Amino acid sequence: MAEAKTGKAGKGAAKAEGGKSKGSESVAAAGAVHRIPEGYQARLKKHYEEVVRPQLIEEFGYKNPLEVPAIEKIVLNMGVGEAVNDTKKVTIAAADLALIAGQKPVITKARNAISTFKVRENMPIGAKVTLRKTRMYEFLDRLVTVALPRVRDFRGLNPKSFDGRGNFAMGIKEHLVFPEIDYDKVDTVLGMDVIVCTTAKTDDEARALLRAFNFPFRQ
Repeated sequence: MAEAKTGKAGKGAAKAEGGKSKGSESVAAAGAVHRIPEGYQARLKKHYEEVVRPQLIEEFGYKNPLEVPAIEKIVLNMGVGEAVNDTKKVTIAAADLALIAGQKPVITKARNAISTFKVRENMPIGAKVTLRKTRMYEFLDRLVTVALPRVRDFRGLNPKSFDGRGNFAMGIKEHLVFPEIDYDKVDTVLGMDVIVCTTAKTDDEARALLRAFNFPFRQ
C-alpha cells in the first residue's frame, strides 16, 4: 500500500530516473566500446612515424624531434536543433555518434535559456566526443578514405579553414556518409563538426601535416 500512495514528487523523480537510465542504456548499447588489442598499432599511426614525420623534418628543417607537429586529438560535435520539440532526438544522435566514433559521447546541454528558440537552461541539445591516440587515427582513416569520398558534390576541403594556431575545422552536412550508419534505420539526417587539433605552431605547418595524411584540400 505504501508504494501505491507515492507522492507526485516521488513519481516525478522515479520517472526522470527511469528515462535517464533508458537513454543512457541505448547510447551505451549503440556505442559499445570494443577493447583495442594489446600491441595493436593503427595504420595511420605507422604512416605518421615512417612517412609523415621524416617528410615534415625535411620540409621545415626541424632540429629537435619534439618540434615535429602531430595530431593531438579530434573532436566531433553534433548539434540537434529538433531537440527543442523532442529530447529523444538527442539520445538517437548520441547513439549514432557513438557508432561513428567508436567511443561513448557526452550529451551537451544549454548553458542559458533562450526564449526565442524555446531553449531552457540545461536542456540536452547535442552530443560531442573527443578522440585521442589509436581511436583518433582509426577515425581519421575512415574519414579520409571512406566518408569524404561519399560526400555529395564533394570538391575538396577548404585550405583556409584553420584558426591561426594549427587547428582545422570542417563541417559534414550528412552523417550518412559514414559506413557505420545504416541508411534504412535513420529517421533524421544530422550534420556534425569535425575539429582536428594539432601541435603545429602555424597554419602552414598544420596544412602540410594534414596534406601528408591525404586530406583532400582544394588546390
